[in-house]
Amino acid sequence: MAAPAFKRILLKLSGEALMGELPYGTDPERVRAIATQVQDVHDSGVEVAIVVGAGNIFRGVKGAADGMDRATADYIGMVATLLNALPLQDALEKKGLEVRVQTALAISEVAEPYIRRRAMRHLEKSRIVIFAAGTGNPFFTTDTAAALRAAEIHAEIILMAKNGVEGVYTADPARDPNAQFIPALSHMEALERRLRVMDSTALALCMENRMPINVFDMDDETAISKIISGERVGTLVTTAAGEEE
Repeated sequence: MAAPAFKRILLKLSGEALMGELPYGTDPERVRAIATQVQDVHDSGVEVAIVVGAGNIFRGVKGAADGMDRATADYIGMVATLLNALPLQDALEKKGLEVRVQTALAISEVAEPYIRRRAMRHLEKSRIVIFAAGTGNPFFTTDTAAALRAAEIHAEIILMAKNGVEGVYTADPARDPNAQFIPALSHMEALERRLRVMDSTALALCMENRMPINVFDMDDETAISKIISGERVGTLVTTAAGEEE
């Protein structure tokens, strides 16, 4: 078996990726399927960190649009990410893996506080680390949390899981039948063209740190393993020479 292309990765899971066919909430079957994919990657010798979103439970921006204070809405969303992190931890542990949940908000009864060096030590000991509660600050998305944590722990790539979309398109393929798939682009191109890779803050942070992003379809149960083995799957976003300056 070929050596994996990466030693340490960060997997960004949207809340929608955990929803399955449900209208909202967390689908236990989908969580178990994701756990199986993560186990395959872990067993190949790759260190795995995960950032989870909470769009399947609560969206801070939508709450603010409905009249709630934006900071309050975002804090609710941060707490909601823990409701996704814990069942994912349970599914992984049922497969015999060691898992630690670290949260940017103090919830010591169920998760460790986020401590960068401790997270890195867990990874070095072949434990999977799930980062919950975003950055711990309102007005920042879990995309930004993924970009920040990936840089902090020296991940080599962010695997950006999308729900039912194979990568980045010129437009929303669900609304525009003429939308074209983009196999590769730079962070700057994504920012300038306002493509839906990550929010602009997260993209800029990835560009500054030359952090590649591989956007792929979570419905493809072989996608993560293929990416880890070095195959081209989905859309690869990288920093072109001079862009981070």
